[in-house]
Amino acid sequence: MVRMWREVKLLIFLTMVAQTVFGQLAEPLSFREKIHDFGEIREADGPAVFEFVVTNRTTRPVKILSVQASCGCTTPGWSKEAIAPGGTGFVKASYDPKGRPGYFNKSLSVTTDWDGAAIALQIKGNVVTPVSEKDPASFTVMKGHLLFKTNSFNLGKVFINRDPESVPFLLTNNSKDTIKFIRSVGPTYIRVVMPRKVAPGEVASVKIIFDAKLKGQYGFVSENVELVTNDNELPEKSFSVFATVEEYFPKLTNEELAKAPVLALSANMVRFGNVKEGVVLEREIKITNTGKKELIIRHAQSNCSCLLVTSGKRVLQPGQETSIKISLDTKGRTGPQNKSVTLYSTDPQNPVQRITFTAGVL
Repeated sequence: MVRMWREVKLLIFLTMVAQTVFGQLAEPLSFREKIHDFGEIREADGPAVFEFVVTNRTTRPVKILSVQASCGCTTPGWSKEAIAPGGTGFVKASYDPKGRPGYFNKSLSVTTDWDGAAIALQIKGNVVTPVSEKDPASFTVMKGHLLFKTNSFNLGKVFINRDPESVPFLLTNNSKDTIKFIRSVGPTYIRVVMPRKVAPGEVASVKIIFDAKLKGQYGFVSENVELVTNDNELPEKSFSVFATVEEYFPKLTNEELAKAPVLALSANMVRFGNVKEGVVLEREIKITNTGKKELIIRHAQSNCSCLLVTSGKRVLQPGQETSIKISLDTKGRTGPQNKSVTLYSTDPQNPVQRITFTAGVL
């Protein structure tokens, strides 16, 4: 009886050891966070920098071989020396906001000598230009006799569960006559507040109010508005309006976060390698709610018509999982392909997560 009990205890011990080792190897390089939100950053303040801290949970030194950014506006850096077992290293992301007003969401692909599988990191934020910046040299976009700072109205993030806010866009009158604003034309969920008139040389602003609740759609939105004036050179001035609709979550305490839903992906980067043109590439990504409360997947949005998303369950109780099926159609496409699917959910820490798909089409 004593011998049998010893064998049972040994079996339990070995099982626990195996589970511990498996848990460590499941994520050999553990990042303290994989998504960083800069919030609002000023274009005039220069590059925004953040360091992702990584811990080596394996039993041998691991070296970061490369870090590739999805955009030339993001400059990566990383630990050049091998990271010792139990030690830490870093991946540094520097985003240059110059000439890039509005919302941004960029990814970095980290490759190590552990197993060659890429690890995806993400940075996001909103580049703002204060209304007080009225330097005449910054009005470079000509729309008839009116000069604007940009050719479009980029609102950045707007929240579906908060009252809409007005976002100002500066303009100046470059003519010798007063220009009157008559009306605006656009979708019902975009309201334009215009000045009645702008005198020669005067600086004014057009305010855009995007009602995300009325729109009722998560993710990136592209629309068009038209400003009708009495400008004899170009009476009707057309602008694109860009916005990314998200859900607002207030800052939670550690206790609240411990009870919150958590969206965990089986993979956030998929590399298909080199394929022949015309092939349809398919992959299934598992989504698990590893938190303590119900998780709702609000929306899954691809950035290309070539990328088809088939969603599973939208509501996951704690411990439940579902999957989304991704089909990438390479017909008519050649060269490097970098596509993504963005998930919007009720995970308060990471409500927006991105899955990146890469392929080389021959």
